[in-house]
Amino acid sequence: MKTGLVALSCLLAMSTACAPARSMPPVDTKATATPAGAVVRMDSQRDIVLAVANPLAPASTHAGSSLLGYAPSAHYGAGQRAISELNDLKRHYDLQEVSGWPIKTLDLYCVVLHPAPGVDRDQLIAALQKDERVQLAQPLQDYSVYSSDTDGADAHKYNDPYADLQRGFVETDAALAHNASQGEGVRVAIVDTGVDMTHPDLRGHIGDTRNVVDDDTSAFDHDSHGTEVAGIIAAIGDNHQGMVGIAPKARLSVYKACWYPAEAHGGARCNSFTLAKALAAVNDTDARIVNLSLGGPADPLLSKLLAKILSEGRIVITAMPPDGKLSGFPDGAPGVIVVRTSATTPAPAGVVSAPGNDILTTQPGGGYDFTSGSSMATAHVSGIVALMLSLAPGLDPASVHAILLASSVQKHGMLEVNAAGAVAALKRAGKAVR
Repeated sequence: MKTGLVALSCLLAMSTACAPARSMPPVDTKATATPAGAVVRMDSQRDIVLAVANPLAPASTHAGSSLLGYAPSAHYGAGQRAISELNDLKRHYDLQEVSGWPIKTLDLYCVVLHPAPGVDRDQLIAALQKDERVQLAQPLQDYSVYSSDTDGADAHKYNDPYADLQRGFVETDAALAHNASQGEGVRVAIVDTGVDMTHPDLRGHIGDTRNVVDDDTSAFDHDSHGTEVAGIIAAIGDNHQGMVGIAPKARLSVYKACWYPAEAHGGARCNSFTLAKALAAVNDTDARIVNLSLGGPADPLLSKLLAKILSEGRIVITAMPPDGKLSGFPDGAPGVIVVRTSATTPAPAGVVSAPGNDILTTQPGGGYDFTSGSSMATAHVSGIVALMLSLAPGLDPASVHAILLASSVQKHGMLEVNAAGAVAALKRAGKAVR
């Protein structure tokens, strides 16, 4: 089987359903959301992702007709062959379908399935991979966000009352960098939880949004992790309230792929299904920067999709896992820029250090609070990269990575990124276009 090619194509084709439409309302959930409750019912400890061939005949044109033919609504976009084979597979292997999506460009239909109780998932996947009807079979995997709640004389002076309390903003000399760039013309894609769209320090700075988890607009606006990340990157400056982002004139695109479980005190989580749909949507936009303040196990499908994103010159900024092991998704992918929270200990080779402890940022409901984690460090770097790309749009990921490392400076005994230093390095190298 051509599993790798099919896997990549399977995910890329999702962008047909998830691609942002710039003229749509702020949160377009109907076209991209998974059926109500489906994502919450998914279990990364036992569920699998499977694809079958899905050749579709041309759509009928008479009144009331559709591509579905006699297909039930649960299989939107599935042809009769796919439905028949999927039903046979579910009966033969005793599988229960959770959710599915059509891959029209490759004539495939993908589903998330529950195996029967007591079935060994690895053995089941091995058997499915040998079944000639199956084009792809792999585990559904789980991911989480990396967060824990808890100076220059010539720098621009902001009227935002909390600007001086922003440890990361101050330590990276962002205000000094703003004399040359504030991130104008740069779009940053945030794959995360939802974001408070009405927050006074974010309102109007968020363009495209997609919710691939559910159709709960209220939950989208009340999600904290994405709101925190968005504020660090691009909170509005000089509006006499709150704080200011590292790149206050950058534009944000938000893709909700993570959600908060019902259990109390649980951090936000994502899975292979939601991340794949979100990354496929990002791949259909002009965003140069992709912020992934999350991580988990290595995943063949997600890694192939990420490789496609990187091959197009996009700059992917991701958080180092709490255990420091760079072998999962997305931190283990070649070409991504991995960020850790600044520390007195040396960083792993190639890893960028940025402020991540006690970071003041935006909160749902129009508030502000302190938070910590490599997720926040990652957001600082995404903001700095936006400043760089605004000056030099043609920068490639390798050059950006090299400049971030070379321009880092010692602060309080820790080597960490410096916004002013990165901008100055661009000018010295003659890369800045303005």
